Amino acid sequence: MARRRNIAAAVGGWSARHRWSALLIWVGFVVVATLAGNAVGTRGMEPWEDDNGQSRKAAMVLDAAGFPDVAGETVLVQAGGPTAPADFRAVTEDVKEAVLATGLVEKVRTPYDAQEPSPISRDRRSALVTFDMKGEGKTAKERVQPVIDAVAGVQRAHPSLWVGQAGRASSGLMVGEVLDDDLIRAELLSIPLTFGILLAAFGALLAAVVPLVVAFTAYLGSIGLLALTSHLLHVDSATTNLMLLIGLAVGVDYSLFYIRREREERASGRGRERALEIAAATSGRAVLISGVTVIVAMAGMFLTGNGIFMGFAQGTILVVLVAMIGSMTVLPAILSLIGDKIDARVVHGTVRRLTGRTWRRILGGREGGGRAWNAVLTAVLRRPVVSVLLAAGLLIGLAIPAFDLRTGEPGTSDVQGDHPVVETSRRIKNAFPGNKAPATIVLKADDVTAPYVLKEVRRLRELAIGTGEVDPAFFGVSANPDRTVGIIRLGLKGAGPSDEVSEHAVRTLRERVVPPTVGLVAETYVYGSVAGVMDFNAQLGRSVPLVFTFVLLLAFVLLLASFRSLVVAVTAIVLNLLSVAAAYGVLVMVFQYGWGENLLNFESTGSIVSWLPLFLFVILFGLSMDYHVFILSRIREAYDRGMPTEQAVTHGIRTTAGVVSSAAFIMVGVFAIFGTMSMLSFKEMGIGLAAAILIDATIVRAVLLPATMKLLGEANWYLPRWLGWLPVLEHGAGDDDDEGPDEPDAVPGERVPVAVG
Repeated sequence: MARRRNIAAAVGGWSARHRWSALLIWVGFVVVATLAGNAVGTRGMEPWEDDNGQSRKAAMVLDAAGFPDVAGETVLVQAGGPTAPADFRAVTEDVKEAVLATGLVEKVRTPYDAQEPSPISRDRRSALVTFDMKGEGKTAKERVQPVIDAVAGVQRAHPSLWVGQAGRASSGLMVGEVLDDDLIRAELLSIPLTFGILLAAFGALLAAVVPLVVAFTAYLGSIGLLALTSHLLHVDSATTNLMLLIGLAVGVDYSLFYIRREREERASGRGRERALEIAAATSGRAVLISGVTVIVAMAGMFLTGNGIFMGFAQGTILVVLVAMIGSMTVLPAILSLIGDKIDARVVHGTVRRLTGRTWRRILGGREGGGRAWNAVLTAVLRRPVVSVLLAAGLLIGLAIPAFDLRTGEPGTSDVQGDHPVVETSRRIKNAFPGNKAPATIVLKADDVTAPYVLKEVRRLRELAIGTGEVDPAFFGVSANPDRTVGIIRLGLKGAGPSDEVSEHAVRTLRERVVPPTVGLVAETYVYGSVAGVMDFNAQLGRSVPLVFTFVLLLAFVLLLASFRSLVVAVTAIVLNLLSVAAAYGVLVMVFQYGWGENLLNFESTGSIVSWLPLFLFVILFGLSMDYHVFILSRIREAYDRGMPTEQAVTHGIRTTAGVVSSAAFIMVGVFAIFGTMSMLSFKEMGIGLAAAILIDATIVRAVLLPATMKLLGEANWYLPRWLGWLPVLEHGAGDDDDEGPDEPDAVPGERVPVAVG
């Protein structure tokens, strides 16, 4: 059967021969994409696009209803002792005067107003002063600082009381500042960290700079493309940050794979052109398979139907696609242009002059994975059964806590650290329990103020309070200017999102209270934070099996077609699932059980943020395929050249150990930076990703993979006869390798070269 032409080799060869053209095309693409993206701007999500189910419909109705966009703020005045001091009322008046003096607020209410007073707690120790920010609510956070300063002035004048502010504008300002500071720090640290690891690995300045340049320009180009595509599918603001995280990881990985093979071939005596050809045909092809597999995994997020996940899928697919193309095109051109200068050992020379010793090269020449990797591999292949049992047992042990995984919404607890807005929000919820879980019933009718509608609203109030699941102190009704949409606000019993009491209250409203009342005269939806979490979880419950099936099935098909082995495809899926399950277990132990609170400086909420498990599965399954495909390609290449399976496994692991280690260190380091952020959800994401990559690059790739392949022997390459129609793909550089020594030769008498794909 004729082999299929290696596309990666053809593309890489053209780029190497037409290096200036390839460079100009790449630079032109990045510049044009960036300029075009800046010109049109990135289209953010509409307010309703991150909701699901009934909550999404309610948000769409409210968005079109024309309600004034108002940012409400609340100031809590709270006594420290069992009773409020004599000047308690005067302090609330001081707050009112202070915020009004800024000229930035309106509709200020205190508990002592004659008309529409604001709430005061049953124990009379906590009072709320409420007001609205002037102007549009979505921009209020840009104007709220003087108001915060005015409230802080009242706090200083009355140190025996708690006087704190919380609300849409003040919370938005606080979260924005925390997130911006964290992301800026993460971005500033991730690039130097990556550069440092590359420099340590190569000991050559250009070899460390080139992967970063390729990865970063790929990120810039993909950001420009995202701005264009976001007008078709809107994206969340966090998408670009995720793209930097993923783009830096895969972009550098792909360059490492390519440069490592080119350096190895040069060290074995190949000419410059031939070394590039072999790198393109082998590592370039591995990059292509890996990139397509990652893209397929990311595409699974489209099946969730959730706007945030779909935006994440769009961004990550773009950055992986551009990084993959860049590694296959501009990287060969750069290597052709630089030649052996890329290996100029500037750092090594400096170290030698200062210490008199030579810095051992990790990623250059013929060296394998070093003594540690060789010792581990030797022990694993000597006792494969013991190795499989120990490694699999360890991963299964780590995965067991995953069966206890509980999802939830951290709410204000998502921002870790000492922030007055967070503390004020917590105190308000404790002092006014019905405010912990507000719910909104959205009505849509020809006239929501008509007598027959208002009659049903009164019946709804009586029935809701009669259930015992609604706080009678929190009930309000309002309508939009044209009176076609109304809002009924209620306070639910319970602790808020993900609380069983609050969720039961929402179900009661949806099933027993709304249908026989306002549901008879208007189109109705139950909305709010609790309902939103319930609808999100219900949507995930429906889509998770579909996403898992899609990702696993397509990954299996890709691996089967690439390596023409049913066994390789199955074991790859199983090993990746093991590493993901172990990462879930680590997440539960660290964040749900709180075992890492002191080390990571956070306070456990007893749950994992609801969007993270599915997100981690998709991302981790895609990224872990990087190493698996790279190692398997090298093993299959050696096997196709005539090596026995065990020797091919040994050769493949040893020759890829250095690059896999360095790539894993980079990923773990970058992801761990996100584990230091103040946002609990970002901490969980960073630690989850870092733990999974560390587990995957060590236990799975260094122990389980070689031990499993050793035990399976020739069965690794089993392909049923009825699948014989699959294309035979070239894993090596072809049979015309007549320059320099071939690599590697079979052991005489054990196996002869065979033409299998």
